[in-house]
Amino acid sequence: MHPRPLRSSRRSLNSPSSLGSLLCAAVLTGALACTGTTPAVGVPQSQPPRAEAVPPSIVPQPAYEKALDGPGFTIGRKTPIVVKGHDSDARKVGGYLARLLRPATGYDLKVNADGHDRRPAITLDPRGPKSLGKEGYKLTSRADGVRITAHGAEGLFRGIQTLRQLLPAAVESPTVRRAHWVVAPVRIADTPRYGYRGTMLDVARRFYPVADVKRYIDQAAAYKMNTLHMHLTDDQGWRIAVDAFPELTKVGASTQSGFTGGSWFYTKAEYQEIVAYAKSRFITVVPEIDGPGHTSAALASVPGLNCDDKARPPYSGFDVGISLVCLSDARHIAKVGDFLTKVMKEVAELTPGPYIHVGGDETPQATLDQYTAYVRAAGSAVKAQGRKTVGWHDLGKGPLPAGSLLQYWGDDDARATIGTAQESRDILETRQGVAQGASFIMSPADRAYLDMKYDGATPYGLSWAGYVPVKKAYDWDPTTATAKLDGTGSVVPADRIAGVEAPLWADRAYTGSSSLPTSPSQFVAPSVYTDFMAFPRLPAVAEIGWSPKSTHDWTSFSSRLGAQGPRWKAAGIGFYAAPDVPWANEK
Repeated sequence: MHPRPLRSSRRSLNSPSSLGSLLCAAVLTGALACTGTTPAVGVPQSQPPRAEAVPPSIVPQPAYEKALDGPGFTIGRKTPIVVKGHDSDARKVGGYLARLLRPATGYDLKVNADGHDRRPAITLDPRGPKSLGKEGYKLTSRADGVRITAHGAEGLFRGIQTLRQLLPAAVESPTVRRAHWVVAPVRIADTPRYGYRGTMLDVARRFYPVADVKRYIDQAAAYKMNTLHMHLTDDQGWRIAVDAFPELTKVGASTQSGFTGGSWFYTKAEYQEIVAYAKSRFITVVPEIDGPGHTSAALASVPGLNCDDKARPPYSGFDVGISLVCLSDARHIAKVGDFLTKVMKEVAELTPGPYIHVGGDETPQATLDQYTAYVRAAGSAVKAQGRKTVGWHDLGKGPLPAGSLLQYWGDDDARATIGTAQESRDILETRQGVAQGASFIMSPADRAYLDMKYDGATPYGLSWAGYVPVKKAYDWDPTTATAKLDGTGSVVPADRIAGVEAPLWADRAYTGSSSLPTSPSQFVAPSVYTDFMAFPRLPAVAEIGWSPKSTHDWTSFSSRLGAQGPRWKAAGIGFYAAPDVPWANEK
């Protein structure tokens, strides 16, 4: 953790020169008939043009979106979900859609293989062109049906997240609601800007039960996020079972921030359940085993990681920069290497994704030689499992394995030093990472950190990176996150940006969080904290990661975001009704 102190743009999407029209014409050639603004032949020029329908409010904003004339498609009790071709994963997506619609509609929609049924249907076709990529999709809704086309099941899944926003807000209800289930008439062509779009849960400082993790996975998937970074270890707790070191969960899982005497961890079966659930939502889990600092839970569990070979007491406090595995001599460096090798092996066996996060931040006690020794050992342990190393940008000062991915968490104060004789540590370490060929995930703390307070009245979280109201969470771009304040001189080249991530640290998940807690009653349930701090800012970061830069516009976004409010109310999400967002009334 890092606790250092209105539619003008949317109308332009429909113009022939917009990115959306270019995408429709060039990327999706032959699949869509793009509509420009040239008058039809034979129409008198003096005749006033017909007003175009306003496109539906969708977050993230699609690359191309055009409202169509007509009543839209009505989903009824007998509406079939037709899956084209023989892709078993696409059929699973069809089943997901049926289950998604069932609670609110009460309809038990059938998923049919491609056949001779000619009834109006929701059609899912995974045989679209390769130009769509694995996540792109096309969606058309008319009175005679809805069709989503993609190049595989993942693109269909992303298209379904758009489809749900074309239905009444009540579709998000967990219980049956009376409504006309009409899909707005629209034509959409969409592909993501970045391939990595993530969010992080800090389950180390505040343990999240499996059900709460799954709930957050569903919430993130609804806004086309594709990565869940799980901060599994820290000073306050070790949350994943490791057979080679059983004390990690017997001792290391006995604490949380503000709590002692428990047993808070995921068994291997529970962790695999989370990973499988995320996979079913096309979300990759990135496990983080933090080090060489943030290791009090490990030091309390494995005596040999301490320089005196004695276990220290478990820690349940709120400080940072208080721990360091022993790297002062060759014998202890070898012990740390053995520990990392065994831990990474078991974590990799449980996690099929390509990445393992090794932390690397906030190590004031470590000398450069000690830090270098740790980075070398951690990178070697990850590489031995055929995975890519991910770390905070601090890792740049160590020897990075090829293909490493660094997570930038600096802020505007760091940007202000770029190009000066006294560049900040954040910028210098980032430069070192760039020089070693690393790519970057952008998580600027004063924009993307979901644990930052919205304002002085926010009951939870911290404000060391400043207050982060919704507009500030939206008002940034990955290409300038490491640039000077005027947007020039970016330290990280645009082609080295893998994507974005919105971390949610959880050590201050209690009311009155500007001070240390005095009573357990101040702590709220993890889902209460997560709902309030992530919504509406998580969708803001999601749009930055998904939508074309040309669509970035606060007036448009705030209007579309306001339309999400009734959906969140229907779903039971306890979001923060930010005053800078024009929230829509329930319909």
